[in-house]
Amino acid sequence: MSQPIYCLTFAVPSQTVPVFEDALEGLGAAIAVGGPDRNGDTPLQVYLGEDHGETELFGRLAAAALGCEIAVPDYRYELMPETDWVAESQAALPPLRAGRFFVHGSHVQERPSAGAIPLLVDANIAFGTGRHETTRGCLLAMCDLAKRGRKTRVLDMGCGSGILAMGAAYLWPKARILATDNDPGSVRVARENAGLNRVSRRIQTYLSQGYAHPAIKREGPYDLIVANILAAPLCRMATETARHAKPGGHVILSGLLWHQERWVRQRHRSAGLALEARYKLGDWTTLLLRA
Repeated sequence: MSQPIYCLTFAVPSQTVPVFEDALEGLGAAIAVGGPDRNGDTPLQVYLGEDHGETELFGRLAAAALGCEIAVPDYRYELMPETDWVAESQAALPPLRAGRFFVHGSHVQERPSAGAIPLLVDANIAFGTGRHETTRGCLLAMCDLAKRGRKTRVLDMGCGSGILAMGAAYLWPKARILATDNDPGSVRVARENAGLNRVSRRIQTYLSQGYAHPAIKREGPYDLIVANILAAPLCRMATETARHAKPGGHVILSGLLWHQERWVRQRHRSAGLALEARYKLGDWTTLLLRA
């Protein structure tokens, strides 16, 4: 029997999306954000692996709405039909190329081209199969950085499946790499994927709320920090991100929609991180910053 999936669906004014994302953080949710409609409302679909109950969900929506001075949005909360989501996802996912990377599932028979870096990542409970524009943007930015020289200490903040930490392990074979996430399932999956891709000895994995784990401070400062999360937590952690970045080092930020870019960029510029490049893929933006 597959794990039950619950879906919360609603739409809010586009400028308020980060507030609602922030309000739903901590539920272990995967949030899909659509494009704004002609009225400027953006639809959100929030997928949950357990039933949090309408009372808690309504309370979170109401608190966000109050902070934005808008009415509580109409919403739909339902149990999705029983489906083996992992099996369906694996069958539907073709291999993907992002810079030097060839990201594939275990079902793929196609061989990577000469010189490509294969990364085995099956669909799982953790975010990050490489197919989403946010992950692809990070991989492309990392490939561009690899052309400029080596990195010796790398932090993957909010590692999900561990794909970015594994990519760093192949791009910079001598680097010390930390992969952290606030979700125990993601940490477990990242550790398993590192083993499948034969880089487990190169990557340390930790359960951590942001930069709280003492290993993060002990191993820093970092000449590369990659954080593919959401706009709101990225902004909340901006000062700590800058503090853990080595002077002259780089920070890659992703998980933000195009209309959130200015907010995220300004917050990190105030913390001491300057914009070097941006990667726009669909509705999503990845930022490359320098300390």
